[in-house]
Amino acid sequence: MLSTILPILLFTALGLAVLGAGKRFLMWRRGRPAQVDWVGGLLAMPRRYMVDLHHVVARDKYIANTHVATAGGFVLAAVLALLVHGFGLHNRILGFALLAACGLMFGGALFVAKRRLDPPSRLSKGPWMRLPKSLLLFSLSFFIATLPVAGILPEGFGGWFFALLLSVGVAWGVSELFFGMTWGGPMKHAFAGALHLAWHRRSERFNGGRSTGLKALNLNDPSVPLGVEKPTDFTWNQLLGFDACVQCGKCEAACPAFAAGQPLNPKKLIQDMVVGLAGGTDANFAGSPYPSLDGRGKPIGEHAGGPHLPIVNLNGKALVDADTLWSCTTCRACVEECPMMIEHVDAIVDMRRHLTLEKGATPNKGAQVLENLIATDNPGGFNPGGRLNWAADLNLPLMSEQKIVDVLFWVGDGAFDMRNQRTLRAFVKLLRAAKVDFAVLGLEERDSGDLARRLGDEATFQLLAVRNIATLAKYRFNKIVSCDPHSFHVLKNEYGELGGHYQVQHHSTYLDELISARRLNLGTHKGGSVTYHDPCYLGRYNGEYEAPRAVLKAIGIEVKEMARSGFRSRCCGGGGGAPITDIPGKQRIPDMRMLDIKETGAELVAVGCPQCTAMLEGVVGPRPEVKDIAELVVEALLDTPAAASPRKDLEVSA
Repeated sequence: MLSTILPILLFTALGLAVLGAGKRFLMWRRGRPAQVDWVGGLLAMPRRYMVDLHHVVARDKYIANTHVATAGGFVLAAVLALLVHGFGLHNRILGFALLAACGLMFGGALFVAKRRLDPPSRLSKGPWMRLPKSLLLFSLSFFIATLPVAGILPEGFGGWFFALLLSVGVAWGVSELFFGMTWGGPMKHAFAGALHLAWHRRSERFNGGRSTGLKALNLNDPSVPLGVEKPTDFTWNQLLGFDACVQCGKCEAACPAFAAGQPLNPKKLIQDMVVGLAGGTDANFAGSPYPSLDGRGKPIGEHAGGPHLPIVNLNGKALVDADTLWSCTTCRACVEECPMMIEHVDAIVDMRRHLTLEKGATPNKGAQVLENLIATDNPGGFNPGGRLNWAADLNLPLMSEQKIVDVLFWVGDGAFDMRNQRTLRAFVKLLRAAKVDFAVLGLEERDSGDLARRLGDEATFQLLAVRNIATLAKYRFNKIVSCDPHSFHVLKNEYGELGGHYQVQHHSTYLDELISARRLNLGTHKGGSVTYHDPCYLGRYNGEYEAPRAVLKAIGIEVKEMARSGFRSRCCGGGGGAPITDIPGKQRIPDMRMLDIKETGAELVAVGCPQCTAMLEGVVGPRPEVKDIAELVVEALLDTPAAASPRKDLEVSA
């Protein structure tokens, strides 16, 4: 009886799964076109799944081992079940192989079930709570059904009632794991996730690569929407990526805005995009809601959308509230933690672009800041003629006079901030102590455009970038060095699409090189204990974690690491225009970061970003002192010249 029922169940579920896959693929393809390597992506997918994705999953050993056993066991068991019970290849070797695969899957499913007995708050509940049962039933049913094939039990063991009972278990299992994989359910992430990895919009992220720069909008093509208004304005592989979400909540747990009680939950935002694409309401969402000021969270089930309906309605209810998008600090903590490698920040900025460019709806001080950038080339609206006032006594060399230098020092808009001017002066002193051939643009320098772009004003960003690129084209230099990670990131990773290709370094990386080359004569830091705060745009965006620590170590500082440091560093709250949009929460993000700092017992916190300095120094009450790395190195600088061999200057390139 089993030999008749099992093939019917297997091929029915498989056929329905294929139909569901076609339906789902057509749903994704409602999005805008995207250039992908169709065949190459599919061929690369297994490695991306087993290496790149697993590298992220492996940060949690429990989940990593569970995932290997459950997913690996399921793939093997599904293939062997089709061969043995679908096509009737009753071979003892295949039978024992299927028993082993089912045993592996069953063991993994037990750990899934254990996690679900008392799940962390970040995990979605609802249908996800039945997944362990489905995994256990699938593996156990096929294990028992295969015992006669392996010769362990006789054919027809247990009679027709036992066969019928076993068929019910198989039906449940294949419905969830085959049919549900493409029609919707907890296993949907496996199908969508595999294709998402194959046709990822940032294929550069694989094989150890890095891709964090925002994609440029073609402002001259009227067929390209100015940002994303409705789900179908996303590219189709972005929509595919949203559908790959496993609802693990790693993004939710890492998000500084969510922790601060601002109305953002990255996991729910991604699920809202899926709801919008399919059409309907968020009533079936089984995870944490968007936070609200009353602490109860925004109600589930009151937001709705459709593929061709606006995601944000400024005059009433829609799928997502505008404040949700403006709460994001663009710190990429969500992206860094996502085991499915989904690009949350890209989606948020795409939606901001529509609100800013089409609706003019940048909140609070946003509109004024964008006007300042156009009128004065700086967000504060300061007289651009004052960009070098901080260095009136330093007689800085100008690019307009030098024409050719080794290092172009990009000052940034910190030039208008009295606190950051101390950092700039310290770094200039170090450049001169190391006898670096450098110059600044002076009044020719404009804002890098980072803030405009994160606020969604792609037009102003491109205007500033094109002007800066034209200015830089007049001169020759080997590298650009900046004390501002935001300017560093934009110049390094986002000017390229507009024609500006440069070697760019953060000042901590450059100082590390100078110290390694013995071009600075340094003593030992005389202050107290020190911790180091990793800026998001230096660390998560550009992977630079070691150079700042190496610089501090060179002056005798042993960093007292925070619990959240390195790639898991908590954002200070200063990125993405968050201080300007100023969405209220139950607490401030910099206050939370200062608590992290105080837990180390350090007397001083070293930073490498003017935004981080401003946010941390804005914390009210007793707190450790905040100093830039350049300031700390200057304090350890000795007057006697460094004992270094004469330097051979690099050939200056355009």
